Amino acid sequence: MNEYHKIQTVFKRDMASKGKTLLEGQWTLPEFEYLAGNVWTFTEKVDGTNIRVMLRDGKVTFGGKTDSAQIPAQLVTRLNERFLPLADKMQEIFGCDTCLYGEGYGAKIQKGGDNYRQDQDFVLFDCNVGGWWLQRADVEDVAQKLGLEVVPIIGEGSLHDAIALAKAGILSTWGNFQAEGIVARPKTELKTRSGQRIITKIKCRDF
Repeated sequence: MNEYHKIQTVFKRDMASKGKTLLEGQWTLPEFEYLAGNVWTFTEKVDGTNIRVMLRDGKVTFGGKTDSAQIPAQLVTRLNERFLPLADKMQEIFGCDTCLYGEGYGAKIQKGGDNYRQDQDFVLFDCNVGGWWLQRADVEDVAQKLGLEVVPIIGEGSLHDAIALAKAGILSTWGNFQAEGIVARPKTELKTRSGQRIITKIKCRDF
């Protein structure tokens, strides 16, 4: 089932510095600049590994960011424990092919993963049901019905507000440590002319 689309960083990168520096004011997409002053929803960006939980023909399978990505064995065990017993319930809820997109996070997943938790688990950030992306309220409803965590909303405002927050540093919802950053999307789901979702990421360490 579909790999998760790329989330563009809000500004272009200076390739002369091997991409380590953002070129502030040089927006990655013209849509970001056009919509910058509108209301966006900010969720905490979790530093983990991308995980897909796929429901197809009533069966649940798992994938990483790409079809060839390897999922850590401990996380596979946790995904099996969490989702395989839910296959019938997921089929009842969705009734069609569905993909839950989330982050595998916790100890030994990325540097500082144990800041989030001492074990490993899955936190939901997006759902595609029969080709439709769910709105935030519906993603939260899915999480509640399946007993899942969902990435927290940490604010709303313009893209300028989100950039200012990332520059100042953001305390993670999970504890007394700095969040990786923000994922921002317009309060109303929008797409570019080419059909790409309008969504961006802003990492604190980029500033």
